[in-house]
Amino acid sequence: MGYPYRDLHDFIKALERERELVRIKEPLSPILEITEVTDRVCKMPGGGKALFFENPRGYDIPVITNLYGSEKRIKMALGYENLEDIGWKLYRILKPEIPKTFLEKLKKLPELKKLNDAIPKLVKKGKVQEEVIMGDVNLEELPILKCWPKDGGRFITFGQVITKDPESGIRNVGLYRLQVLDKDKLALHWQIHKDGNHHYWKAKRLGKKLDVAIAIGGEPPLPYVASAPLPPEVDEYLFAGIIMEKPVELVKGLTVDLEYPANAEIVIEGYVDPEDPLVDEGPFGDHTGFYTPVDKYPMMHVKAIVMRKDPYYLTTIVGRPPQEDKYLGWATERIFLPLIKFNLPEVVDYHLPAEGCFHNFCFVSIKKRYPGHAFKVAYALLGLGLMSLEKHIVVFDDWINVQDIGEVLWAWGNNVDPQRDVLILKGPIDVLDHSTNEVGFGGKMIIDATTKWKEEGYTREWPEVIEMSPEVKKKIDEIWDRLGIE
Repeated sequence: MGYPYRDLHDFIKALERERELVRIKEPLSPILEITEVTDRVCKMPGGGKALFFENPRGYDIPVITNLYGSEKRIKMALGYENLEDIGWKLYRILKPEIPKTFLEKLKKLPELKKLNDAIPKLVKKGKVQEEVIMGDVNLEELPILKCWPKDGGRFITFGQVITKDPESGIRNVGLYRLQVLDKDKLALHWQIHKDGNHHYWKAKRLGKKLDVAIAIGGEPPLPYVASAPLPPEVDEYLFAGIIMEKPVELVKGLTVDLEYPANAEIVIEGYVDPEDPLVDEGPFGDHTGFYTPVDKYPMMHVKAIVMRKDPYYLTTIVGRPPQEDKYLGWATERIFLPLIKFNLPEVVDYHLPAEGCFHNFCFVSIKKRYPGHAFKVAYALLGLGLMSLEKHIVVFDDWINVQDIGEVLWAWGNNVDPQRDVLILKGPIDVLDHSTNEVGFGGKMIIDATTKWKEEGYTREWPEVIEMSPEVKKKIDEIWDRLGIE
């Protein structure tokens, strides 16, 4: 059976059938009130249900939040029970392996066909352009949320921000927040490490304006892939096609030289002029749980807004964890594990806890084979894409379950001598991190929590972990039901 959902409307119907969505009829304001409801639901065990606000006060367009906020819903959205299968599929397509024999060439053909079948497809028209507003555009007619009391205004938080490299023409789709400045102006929060920012600086150097499109919704994998840490040369919509095993349908923009999802709900078209002065953006209540202060960012001029006749406004709340992004981050962690294993075969598992805002802690388990192996793995991780922003990397033996924070703390506390097992380094840091003296640059800590060897300076006899004998465990297993313990 193929990928089952054509758009957000299809997915909402499926979530209702699965009792994974709550419709809220009470008129609630996009200013703070929708956030408060969503925040309470996100902090329920398991992430709570998806929320469909039918009557945002003052607007005709329904608002959807917490759409991906559980393991079950992110798996439904991507169409996989085991998300690592996506990573293995990507690995098989991307690995630079030259077939040695004719038979191996034949074996490679199905993978190449899957890649070809996943290439985005240009169509002549799409539902997203059923309604067109050009000229007198007004962003304030969309139910864009102000999430937290001290936010600098309303922010689009789940828009797929589409740009093209001004030199190569390669498309990038990123998940960047956008602050409403006026009815036809937005501030684009392009962090220094992001591809959209690179496109902006290239356009500035070339003296060109940069076209931008912001897509809301579409096939359910699309908002997720905008957040995925893909290499710059991998098109996010191609990645979505690989996930769905069918192409993402795109339509040409009306005022921009860009293509965007034909099945999206709403698209905002416009451009950034690098000659414009940068504008104040923020404050913004961020996924760290703290407000990001005001900073200078580029301004986008909005030229057109297109939408379906019956659009939904999809948004996400970020703030003190856990929030919906816990499950988006978890999906990325699972999907990219095979690619990390490709580069580092000794890695067993890794975990980027949402409570650590994904970039504060990386717990990794390895098959240790030689002295200093833990540090080698940590150095290598710091050289892999956005893993370079990790602040603390803690390395464990292969039998430690790094998904279990209790087991992590037990091994960390018992196995680490800080004067021997801790390294302090310098490097790039997530720009949202407020602990460093400089924005985007600061200290890193590598901690070796593995069993220590004499070659690593350990002078005593490492103790054995307490384990019950297998014979006794087997006997108690056999009589357990008779013991009357529930």
